[in-house]
Amino acid sequence: MNLGKFEIYPVTDGQFRLDGGAMFGVVPKVLWEKCCPADEKNRIQLGLNCLLIRAHGKNILVDTGLGSKVDAKFHDHFAIERKPPLESSLKRFSLAHEDIHMVVNTHLHFDHCGGNTMREDDQVVSAFPKAKYFVQRGEYEDAVRANERTRASYLKENFTPIAHVSQWEFLDGDTELLPGLSMVVTGGHTAHHQAVKIHSEGKTALYLGDLIPTVSHLPLPYIMGYDLYPLQTLESKRWILDRAFEERWLLVFEHDPRIQMGYVKKDIEGKYYLEEVKT
Repeated sequence: MNLGKFEIYPVTDGQFRLDGGAMFGVVPKVLWEKCCPADEKNRIQLGLNCLLIRAHGKNILVDTGLGSKVDAKFHDHFAIERKPPLESSLKRFSLAHEDIHMVVNTHLHFDHCGGNTMREDDQVVSAFPKAKYFVQRGEYEDAVRANERTRASYLKENFTPIAHVSQWEFLDGDTELLPGLSMVVTGGHTAHHQAVKIHSEGKTALYLGDLIPTVSHLPLPYIMGYDLYPLQTLESKRWILDRAFEERWLLVFEHDPRIQMGYVKKDIEGKYYLEEVKT
């Protein structure tokens, strides 16, 4: 779809499952299971909704899903269904990996940057050989120095091979990469998590990453147990939802399995809900 001078398109890398309790933190299961039914392992279905942006003569990819490197055990643990995989989603726009000019990662957890790299013979190499990759410097530093709490989410094969070929561009805080394309540091989920803001001709869209992963996470206290800084998540959600409502921002949800984007509205009680925009 067009957003001013930008074209934006959700592109999927399929779906997977995570523990429902972890996805909703302190919210009781009797509440979250109404919108997100769990399987026999208490896992809920989640989307892998990346975003293709076309503007200024460039093809820009925001997040890259899980990718194709995972083994059978990992595949089964997270009930991964890459139908379709990201590469097939890009082919719908007549794009190959070599046609991507910029890759932006909201952060470096495995379900957001797994497609950054791929296996080639017996090596792991950059999946987008002509692209520059962008992430917050602090996020990369935290990823390469992961601790006992964070290590399971940061898989080095997803990001260190890119450093070996000097494709990383590290950002220090809020940054405008191109006219109208800005990175907005939200914190919360990780210390340096960033959202991606597109603004053109009076219209704005925001790719939320893991700040508000699904439409079901619109209520302010619905915060993931995975978030390292939940009170920062709360405050970032508050100001983003307020501005999105007041200025009619289009919100793009990375992990919702059914709804990819829409506009927030308020009901008579002042609670936010979503008006879906079909893609």
